[in-house]
Amino acid sequence: MKRVAVVGVGQTKFGEHWNSSLRDLSTEAGALALKDAGVEGSSIQALYIGNMSAGKFVSQEHLSSLAADQSGLLPIPATRCEAACASSALAFREAYMSILSGQYDIVVAAGAEKMTDIRGETASAALMGAADQEWESAIGLTFVGLYALLTRAHMQSFGTTREQLALVSVNNHKNGALNEKAQFPFEVSVEQVLKSPMIADPLRLLDCSPITDGASAVVLASEEAARKFEKPVWIAGSGQASDALALHDRQSLTEMLATKAAAKIAYGQAGLSPGEIDVAEVHDCFSINEILAIEDLGFCEKGKGGSFVEKGNIARDREMPINATGGLKSIGHPVGATGVRQIADLVRQLRGECGKLQINGAKTGLALNIGGSGATAVVHILKAE
Repeated sequence: MKRVAVVGVGQTKFGEHWNSSLRDLSTEAGALALKDAGVEGSSIQALYIGNMSAGKFVSQEHLSSLAADQSGLLPIPATRCEAACASSALAFREAYMSILSGQYDIVVAAGAEKMTDIRGETASAALMGAADQEWESAIGLTFVGLYALLTRAHMQSFGTTREQLALVSVNNHKNGALNEKAQFPFEVSVEQVLKSPMIADPLRLLDCSPITDGASAVVLASEEAARKFEKPVWIAGSGQASDALALHDRQSLTEMLATKAAAKIAYGQAGLSPGEIDVAEVHDCFSINEILAIEDLGFCEKGKGGSFVEKGNIARDREMPINATGGLKSIGHPVGATGVRQIADLVRQLRGECGKLQINGAKTGLALNIGGSGATAVVHILKAE
């Protein structure tokens, strides 16, 4: 099978960018990725950009052409990919497959979202477009409400505790405190999490990822082209799967079947088992989602995710480092940009370029990006040379 590598990465700082537009952010991330790869825009043959809801957030559709235009990449083909919060992981996967097809040698995959130009409650309503409109959003459910239901189911079935959920945020903020790109670069304690405002019982404010602006981009190259670049990081596996959109149609509320299916594909392609992954970036839009991910990716038995976290196994210097750069919780979650940001952070880890956040000896990394409440899951496995 042909191989594809990531040869350049770029990311804006995530946060509230009052003086930057969506086009500013996407252009900045793209320029950083090209600079990191050491290539000119004239070498790029196609662009794939993930974005969930620019039409509702900033009244801008047709983002693919805008991004190509503002980045000086015309007249290459540009495609926008949408899969809710997994939009840019999907863009990355489409870019990867376009090279595998033999159509292109060097392409850009990116993600961007500008979420703070509208009021918080309007942003929350826009995000519910990723749920079942007829059976969930129309009756007043929010995403934190949906994940609260998943949390209750997990607590009831397996005895997962509020303290174990809080430790997810504690770990991720501890890592994010050292990340200059993070929206919230500070530590939190279990007590602070448990005393933060209730949003949807049992999830509190510090269990939830924030509303964020930001963009990320990576440059991908075919095996032949990648040999011309320094420190290529290879895509060893790529899996995508779907589940029912509405929670009431799911087979289970205590596992994400799309994650398990996508992971099985990616592990199979990579020829790796969960125990051979050195570092993972997983989708912690809410603290319960990280616990579900740990279980569904095979890092521990189903129902043991809470205790796995409690034992400290997800810390940077322990058994399975999770969200070593801060996760969605601390870095922020511009929904269309998160998937490629995860890839970029893994690439830096596998290159040994993460400074104080570096996982010593990391050679394999896994990224899990979730769309909505689990209806889409995209898993990628990367390997150092």
